[in-house]
Formats: sequence, C-alpha cells, structure tokens
Amino acid sequence: MTQLTIPVNSNDNSYGNAESNIVLVEYGDYECPYCGKAYPQVKQIKEQLGKYIRIVFRNFPLTKIHPNAFAAAVATEAAAIQGKFWDMHNIIFENQKTLSDDFLVELAGRIDLDVKRFKEDIKKVALIDKVEKDFESGLRSGVNRTPSFFINGEKFEGEWKDDQLIQYLKRILAENMVQG
Repeated sequence: MTQLTIPVNSNDNSYGNAESNIVLVEYGDYECPYCGKAYPQVKQIKEQLGKYIRIVFRNFPLTKIHPNAFAAAVATEAAAIQGKFWDMHNIIFENQKTLSDDFLVELAGRIDLDVKRFKEDIKKVALIDKVEKDFESGLRSGVNRTPSFFINGEKFEGEWKDDQLIQYLKRILAENMVQG
C-alpha cells in the first residue's frame, strides 16, 4: 500500500475536525476534468462528515496538460492568506473550464477578497514554493493521477465515483465509533 510521505501539517489547507483520527487528503488539479467530477463528491463529504473527519487539499497541477492549473493553485493559496482558501477552491472548481489569470482575479473579487492584496500575493515566491512542495510530496507519495486520495496516510485505491468514497469513509467512521 502506498503511504503519504509528508504527514498532514499546519501548512496544509484543511476543513473539518482537526482533532479527528480520520484524515482524507486529496491531491488535485484545478483544471483536471476528473477532479472537477470528484469536486461534488468531496463537497458532499465536507457537508456530511466535516464535523467528524479532517479534509485536506494538496495541489498537484499537471502543467503539461493543464496550462492554467498552477496559477489556479497559487490563487487558492493567495486566498488562504485572507482566510478564504475553500471559497476560492470551490469557485475555481465551479468555473474550471474558463480559467485564466484575469478570470482568477475576477473570482477573487466575487468571493470578496481584497483584490489589490490578492494580485500582490499571487506573485509571492512562498506561495509558488508551497504549490511546488505539494506537487513534490505527491510524487514522493506515489500520486500518478488526479484526483488521488489518501485516508489516514494510505492511498485509497478504491473508486471515488458514485458515492463510493463517502460510503467508505462512513464505514471507517462507524468502525471508529464502535471501537472508541
């Protein structure tokens, strides 16, 4: 079984219960059509299980086939500085077919970011480095496609479509509640 090489840490953008013993990590690409199809599944997981589990998103932009994915990833990290990572994450996935630098700035305005600050932040080397480090950690963890999911540090080899991922997480949660 493939393991997550870099454990979840304070540099990660996470949602849900930070104290949970169930952690779902997604490596995703904002321009990837499969990630776009997984997005509603993950959103459903956030809505239904967010108070019980921790959800982490790590950037894995496949720049050779998705030319806007890296800029979109940096945009989410710039939004995170203003406390709106998930807002930007969501709006990008909901508009993933029309991504461009100008459109990312427009999206920043739509989610009420300080657009001037956003434009400055997307140029920060630290944010570019974070996206690159996410990508490298994915490579070291055996990520070979997007989306790729890890549950409690182990790569999820099952199918995420048709609610299979959420059903799997619900089974783990139920088992933990019985044991706990």
